[in-house]
Formats: sequence, structure tokens, C-alpha cells
Amino acid sequence: MSRARRARREIDVFNLSFLDVVSCGFGAIILLLVIMKIGEPRVIERLSVDLSGLVQKLEAELFLIRGETQTLNRDLTSKEEQLSERREKLARLRGNLSDVKGQYARARSESETQSIIENQLQNAQQDLSEEMRRLQALTRSIPVNNSLIGGVPIDSEYIIFIIDTSGSMSQYAWPLVLKKVEEVLRIYPAVKGIQVMNDMGEYMFSSYAGRWIPDTPARRRAINKRLAGWTPFSNSSPVEGIEAAIRRFYDKDKRISLYILGDDFSHGSIEGVVNTVAQLNHSNRNNSSRVRIHAIGFPVLFAAGNMNANAVRFAALMRKLAENNDGTFVGLNSLR
Repeated sequence: MSRARRARREIDVFNLSFLDVVSCGFGAIILLLVIMKIGEPRVIERLSVDLSGLVQKLEAELFLIRGETQTLNRDLTSKEEQLSERREKLARLRGNLSDVKGQYARARSESETQSIIENQLQNAQQDLSEEMRRLQALTRSIPVNNSLIGGVPIDSEYIIFIIDTSGSMSQYAWPLVLKKVEEVLRIYPAVKGIQVMNDMGEYMFSSYAGRWIPDTPARRRAINKRLAGWTPFSNSSPVEGIEAAIRRFYDKDKRISLYILGDDFSHGSIEGVVNTVAQLNHSNRNNSSRVRIHAIGFPVLFAAGNMNANAVRFAALMRKLAENNDGTFVGLNSLR
């Protein structure tokens, strides 16, 4: 009997206690579901609010990013333009460098050629010097004075022109002035220096003021070209130019010729000018002036056969200066 009861107890699994536990578990689950259903609208509402604010924030950040993107795009475009300009500049510089290299190569080649030419000239100069010594030995016994052309000594190494640029000269005698300057230069095939001043002491070429112009064919052409239109102010008196030339260029070791071209001596004392030039133009050991003074008179003021006092004064002054300073005065009788 007791065994039969024990067997039924073991077989009866779903007893009352078990059912109570199961019922309580289902009840708890249902209660949780109810609670969750009640709180769900509030959570959804809160999530909706939060998401709306987040969207606005993200939109604001998007606008900001778009603005920054436009700024960066503009900066990028500017940088690309600068880069393009730098590349073009670099290309130009490379081209310039190529040109410079080419010029350097040509200059180097020319330098080598010039060196060869200089050596040849040096050899030719040595041969010429020997030939000159032989000719000098042959001509020492011949008593001929070949340093005069038309009575004008041409033994000077340096030439200075003092040219009257007054209105009377520039209007009536200028073509003849150009011709006489060219003739004077022609009788000096080569000198060590040339200078051109007007009667006020103003230099024709300011870049060579106070120093000698090198004697080259190109410089002689430049002098003739510039002289054609050169008309600085003049007071119709050569005194200032003569004194300025002697004061600046006098050198006891140089043979210098001063050529005065003019038509007028409007003011001043002839004796005073002669004495001043005598003090400036000191004599050398042979008691001859280091600066020869030659003069060419243009008959501009002798119009219609009238004798002009200033023209006569100019001729008298030039004659005396030439006589005292180992030079020659030539008075022209025509403007043609």
C-alpha cells in the first residue's frame, strides 16, 4: 500500500505547487508586456524629438561643410592658377638659361677667336715696329718737315674742339662747321683722345665730361651725327670754353691741339684773355706751349660787305692766341 502511494507520487509531476509556479511565471510575463506597452509611446516621442534635433544639427553642419568646400575649391583654383604661372615662369627661365648658355658658348668661341686675332695683331705690330725703325733710320737724314698740313701742325696726340653754337653760327654756318670738323679729323688719322665742347665749356657728350673720348671710327661717326643737331646755349664768346678746356685737360706730358670754330667775340678784353691763357698754358722744356691753339673764323657777321666790330675782335683774339700758343689761325672768306 505504501509502495503504491509512493509510486503515484513519483508519477504525478504536475502537482499543485508546480502549477502555482507556472501561473506566477506567466503572470509576470504578461505584467511585463503590459508595462512595456504603456511606456512605449513616451519612448517613441522622446526618440522623435531627439532625432528631429539631430537632423537639424546635421543639416547645419552640412551647410557649414558646403561653405567650407566652396572656400577650399576657390583656394584650390587660385593655387592651380599660381602653379600654372610658376610653371610658365619656370619654362621662360629655362629658355633664358638656354639662351645664356648659348651666348656663353658663343662668347667663349669669340674670346678664343679674339685671342688668336690678338696674337696675330701682336706679331704684326712687332713686324711693323721693326719696319718703322728701318724707315726712320732711312729718313733721319732727310730735312723735310712733314708735320705740317696747310700750315697747321699735326703732331698732337689729343684734339679738343671749341665750337661757337650761337644763333648766327647755327643758322648760317652750320653745314660748313660740320665740313671743317670732318676735315680736321681727317688730317689726324689716329689720336689717343678727342673732346668736343661749345664756347661756354659745355660737353657734347655728358657721359664723357671731363675725360677723353676714345678715338674710334664709330666715335667719329657719332660726333658728326650729334654735331648736326647740337645747339646748346652760347653767349657768342669762346673765352669760357678755351679756359675750361685748358684747365681740365692741360697735361705737361701730353701733346694737345685746341681747335676753336667761331665768328664772334662779343664781350671781354682781348689782352685779358691772352694773359689768362698764357698763365694756364705753361711752356714745356723747349719753351713751346703744351696745348696748341688753332682757330677757324667764319665770316657770318660780314653780311652785305659790312665790317662788324665783334667779328674783327674775334679775328684779332684768335690771331694772337694762335701766335702765342704755337697754332694757326685760318679766316674763311666764304660760307660755301
